[in-house]
Amino acid sequence: MWPGASMSGVCRGNSGQHRSQPFHGGSVWLGRRRTRRTALAKRRAGYGALPNATVWKMRANAGCARRRYDRLWQLNECGSPSRLPASKEGTNMPEEILVDVNPFETRVALVVDGTLREVHVERPAAASLRGNLYRGKVVRVVGGVQAAFVDIGLGRPGFLHVRDFHGVRVEPGTTPPDIVKLVKPGQSLLVQVAKDPLNGKGVRLTTNLALAARTVVLLPWDTHVGVSARILDEDERGRLKELVARVRASLGQSYGYIARTACQSATEDQVRIEIEDLERLWKRVSRRYGESCRTLDAPTGPDSDARRANDCLVHEELPVPTRIVRDLAGPSTRAIVVNHRGTLQRLTDYIKRGIPELEEAVRGYEGRTPLFEARGLEAAIDRALDTRVRLPSGGCLVIEQTEAMATIDVNSGRFVDSLDLESTAFKTNVEAAREIPAQLRLRNIGGIIVVDFIDMADDDHRRTVMATLIDAASDDSARFRASGFSELGLVEISRRRTRESLGQQLCDTCEACAGRAWAKSPQSACYDIFRALQKCAAGSADGISEYLVRASQRVVDRLLDEEAPYLAALQRDIEHPIRLQVEPGYASDQFDLVLH
Repeated sequence: MWPGASMSGVCRGNSGQHRSQPFHGGSVWLGRRRTRRTALAKRRAGYGALPNATVWKMRANAGCARRRYDRLWQLNECGSPSRLPASKEGTNMPEEILVDVNPFETRVALVVDGTLREVHVERPAAASLRGNLYRGKVVRVVGGVQAAFVDIGLGRPGFLHVRDFHGVRVEPGTTPPDIVKLVKPGQSLLVQVAKDPLNGKGVRLTTNLALAARTVVLLPWDTHVGVSARILDEDERGRLKELVARVRASLGQSYGYIARTACQSATEDQVRIEIEDLERLWKRVSRRYGESCRTLDAPTGPDSDARRANDCLVHEELPVPTRIVRDLAGPSTRAIVVNHRGTLQRLTDYIKRGIPELEEAVRGYEGRTPLFEARGLEAAIDRALDTRVRLPSGGCLVIEQTEAMATIDVNSGRFVDSLDLESTAFKTNVEAAREIPAQLRLRNIGGIIVVDFIDMADDDHRRTVMATLIDAASDDSARFRASGFSELGLVEISRRRTRESLGQQLCDTCEACAGRAWAKSPQSACYDIFRALQKCAAGSADGISEYLVRASQRVVDRLLDEEAPYLAALQRDIEHPIRLQVEPGYASDQFDLVLH
């Protein structure tokens, strides 16, 4: 929770707004097929989990914003798949990338049409490891979970599942190979971090290596040329595949490559430069890995852990400002504003070589007011930590997190349509469907998310809400998958989680409520005090002159008002005076009992 937060039934931040436990931790449209009217009429009687449907899964490949649309058929009736939502790449809403660098923290924000869409926070003690390559040593192979634990010099071993081994292709319904036959303890591996440490777990590793540039991704263990699945036009896909294959052949290479979406606007010379750069990078990685494998075990001593981590590191990803510019800058980018001269120079050099068309967009910030404050982003970040999100019509989203999943409750609030309840629910749900993907992206909430929309009886309304949800999520680079409405009216969403959520990065467990996001009421606290006094009086020896109760103002007020008769009766029973003292810093369920 927020440092210094107090408790009054729920956690409150310094602003006084109700805030619950922060997020520690979409979506693919499950569209219903259109069939004959008779079949549709039959299903209207009881709308279940959309039995005949096509799920379009959007997957992000390691190191690139790659999506692949797979059809997962659930065929109970005949029908044709729903239309895939159109790409949003042509909308060209103006974008800005703002880089705020301080010695203690670096933040990068993506602002689209004046609205904060993404914020990336990195601190020196908790820098992201995703994308880094390490020489790892297998320390344990566990057949029960089909995984190996690999020491990469970070103290806690990384987790390498059998599905993350290169060359392992597991089709649905098939069994993966036994990991015990693939790797042995003591074996050295070149691994890449796929996920940062989350919830006390080690990093997630993979041997499916991917080195990303802006327009292409190098797959050193593969030989095929592919195209990002976000590019839907078949002619354009063919053109890009032929372009990358031609450049690769002219350089005498046989590595695998994936053309990213940025490749669409790149020239052949730009693609050639990046492929050459990636080849040189891979050669450095190979050489460094060979040298690392020849080194002896880490020396003993007070700095041995740091030395070992440095020896294991084979390649470090770009700094967060350069990485975000590489992955997010494009034709819609109007400005890249940086408040730090050294970072500005590095970004300028990178853009001159890789994105020359954006050279004029890069500029420094010299204002006296901090950059994020001047652009109104500090308030936007604070709002992203709240549990409630207001909708235009007056409804709201209530976003809460548990260790297992995140939940989003859609409430109509004060909005009531003049027509009927169905219309009210539909309009509120459509607004929620537009807002939910934006909030997941801004807060970087991943894993399983369950959305409780307002109940709707009309099947067409449900389909429209699902279509709106996936359309709003189509510009998010994270992998999404969503089910249709369940029998209880719930929608399940999974979003790829590769790093901590914004709440996990910026917030800590509330000391007042111990992370519960709630505290006992003053009434319950009073009764706890009564029981504590009874217990103390029953077990205390002679010589006590009085009992001193120290509690919050609200609890003391209640003891002197509503609970005064019970307090007086208890004082008569224990035959000692009870004195009350207000402690301003105490939460409503916090008290001390002192014997004098």
